[in-house]
Amino acid sequence: MRQLIIIGSGPAGYTAAIYAARANLAPLVIASSVEAGGELMNTTEVENFPGFPEGVQGPDLMTKMQEQAEKFGAEIVYDDVVNLDLAGATKTVTLGSGRVEESDALIFATGSAYRRIGIEGEDRLSGRGVSWCATCDGFFFRERTIAVVGGGDSAMEEATFLTRFASKVYIIHRRGELRASKIMQERAFANEKIEFVWNSEVVDILGEDAVTGVVLESTVDGTRRELALDGLFVAIGNDPRTHLVHDKLDLTPEGTIWVDGRSSRTSVRGVFAAGDVIDPTYRQAVTAAGSGTVAALDAEHFLAALGEAGAPEVDADEIGGRPEADRVNAA
Repeated sequence: MRQLIIIGSGPAGYTAAIYAARANLAPLVIASSVEAGGELMNTTEVENFPGFPEGVQGPDLMTKMQEQAEKFGAEIVYDDVVNLDLAGATKTVTLGSGRVEESDALIFATGSAYRRIGIEGEDRLSGRGVSWCATCDGFFFRERTIAVVGGGDSAMEEATFLTRFASKVYIIHRRGELRASKIMQERAFANEKIEFVWNSEVVDILGEDAVTGVVLESTVDGTRRELALDGLFVAIGNDPRTHLVHDKLDLTPEGTIWVDGRSSRTSVRGVFAAGDVIDPTYRQAVTAAGSGTVAALDAEHFLAALGEAGAPEVDADEIGGRPEADRVNAA
């Protein structure tokens, strides 16, 4: 019987593990068998994470977070959760290996998954020219013509990175202006290998055994045309990974896990959530890390109330039903 299990190993999960381990909770982190480290494992240079003025490679940042969590006593398991039982006081986690773990508290920090276009050929040609990860597959498109679908920061980053390999990179966007931040737009506009295809949607992917092109439909007049390509990278956003908690935790209209105000408390007592799985708006590594901090502190307070981590101060002030450690009555 454990005090705390953390599901997820991105910035939120590992930060929660660091804080929980330093609080002597000996957390078990379920890191996934194939996606440990989260999305940053597929990111090149991270320039906006505090403390790295020269930037840091995404995989390097996640490795450092993992090492820091393990340094303080977190246990990392590379397996996948296949079932959760959150109904009772004891939370039960079943892994793909058949291993079953139980805990008094649980932090859910599974992040988000790449969003798909949802058209014929996308799944069939996955790995045969269709990709969602430039850093994973860009190398295979040396001196080729490829396209990136999307208009946000992720699409600009993917396209800019792919110019290291491809001879030509199209950015296909359904609108006439980008959603990306100004600095990311400027980098893309300044790159001579990048060409923008405005007001267009990909409605079909051409090719039998490999991508040979796409069919574009104008969002202005509905006309269609073909664009010859060797590869297509999809960067249109992400969806929160909530499939394990459907009908078990309350969700928001955006599909994220509902939490109580600025806390990490979910609709089930003893279950907390952090990171992109609760954040439909910001979805940054640093905000996910901060969210993981909140979840760890909330879990620590919850376990203290159970007597698992040392009883809380008897005169601890209650704010929103949670003991606030920084505000203790002097009386």
